Amino acid sequence: MRLIFAGTPEFARVALAQLHAAGHEIVLVLSQPDRPAGRGMKLHASAVKQFALEHNLPVAQPRSLRLDGKFPEDAHAAHEAIEAAKADAMVVAAYGLILPQWVLDAPALGCFNIHGSLLPRWRGAAPIHRAIEAGDQETGITIMQMDAGLDTGDMLAIEKMPISQTDTTASLHDKLAELGGQMMVETLKTAQNGALKPVQQPAEGVSYAHKIEKFEAAIDWAQSAEHIVRRVRAFNPFPVASTDIKGETLKIWNAQVAPGMPPAGTEFGTILAVESEGIAIAAINSIVTITELQRAGAKRMRAADFVRGFDLQPGMSFEKRAL
Repeated sequence: MRLIFAGTPEFARVALAQLHAAGHEIVLVLSQPDRPAGRGMKLHASAVKQFALEHNLPVAQPRSLRLDGKFPEDAHAAHEAIEAAKADAMVVAAYGLILPQWVLDAPALGCFNIHGSLLPRWRGAAPIHRAIEAGDQETGITIMQMDAGLDTGDMLAIEKMPISQTDTTASLHDKLAELGGQMMVETLKTAQNGALKPVQQPAEGVSYAHKIEKFEAAIDWAQSAEHIVRRVRAFNPFPVASTDIKGETLKIWNAQVAPGMPPAGTEFGTILAVESEGIAIAAINSIVTITELQRAGAKRMRAADFVRGFDLQPGMSFEKRAL
């Protein structure tokens, strides 16, 4: 099929690579404009753009697709490119721009979206993070026929995947990215055969996965250990859970719920023990064990290695960072 592909991060690159390997003709790739990143804040191309350039695929990076919006020149140039592509379909994965109706109508078969949740649960920007944070037992991929709403289109395919107790957003992202690409390849085969069977999303069970904000990373020790650990897993690799002690902000990459309860009267955030297995911290009626953490400007370390260079003792207290 003649495809337009719209996507930006690694999640989308995996799908693009699978579509390319399956032999589809990628006639146009849309990706977000290059962004400053790293210590030097130099402009970096998205993962999708990098793949496109490596495989000599045409790339466009409009700042907006709204013809009457803030960047009409970008939108009009994209309009010309999309119309000229004469695509059978557009595949969209974590693109990051709203698609106006003219884009949805341009390809012969419309626009297909790879969404990282079991719709209608976790519509929106951060479905993988929010599923882990909420303690969901399963998630999956929904292939959706896009409409003008926010992840409200008819479902074309859906497949479930369990969320393990050790999954982080990073690990679950990688598994879902592979699954999404595979499902999109199969969905396009079905579309070529004229056998798509759209199913309307249920009206029940709708929830929204709001964008992850950096301020959410600050750990509130006056929460249960289960809640804190879920957030540590959800915010790995971004924005990474954090907490303050001795005038420094430490990033907490991994943690687990420990058995038992803190002694009566122990303040939340108090260090209970520093052992080779990790650093035990008092939470509400429960205990968190930090197993991997990081100082500013340093590498991630196992707790046993970290405490050799940073003095942490029972009785010291972590605090929630002032917002």
